[in-house]
Amino acid sequence: MSQYIDQLLVKEWLHQKLDQKSISERLSAMDFDTETIAAYVAAYGKLKQERKQTMGFVVTAAGALLGFISCVLSLTNPFPALYDFILFGVTSFAILLIIAGMYLIFE
Repeated sequence: MSQYIDQLLVKEWLHQKLDQKSISERLSAMDFDTETIAAYVAAYGKLKQERKQTMGFVVTAAGALLGFISCVLSLTNPFPALYDFILFGVTSFAILLIIAGMYLIFE
C-alpha cells in the first residue's frame, strides 16, 4: 500500500531537531494510523541520514582539497620558514578532516 508522505512536514521536523518519539506522539495526536506513523518516522530517519552523508562528503572534499594544497606547497616549498608547519600541521589537519568526513558518510 503506497502512502503519501508530506516531505515539507518531515523537513520541518528536521529543522526543529525532533526525535522519533516526539514525531510519533505528534502524529498519533493527529489521528494517523500506525502504518502511516511508521512511514513518516522512516522518512524522517532517511532524510536525517542523507543530510549527515551530504555533510560527510563536504567535509571529506574539504580535507582532500586542503591535503592537495598542502602537498603542492610541500613540494614547491615557496615559504621555507613554513615548510614544517605545512608538511606536518596542515597535512595532519587535512587527514583528520578526511577521516571525520568518512565517519559521517559510513556511520
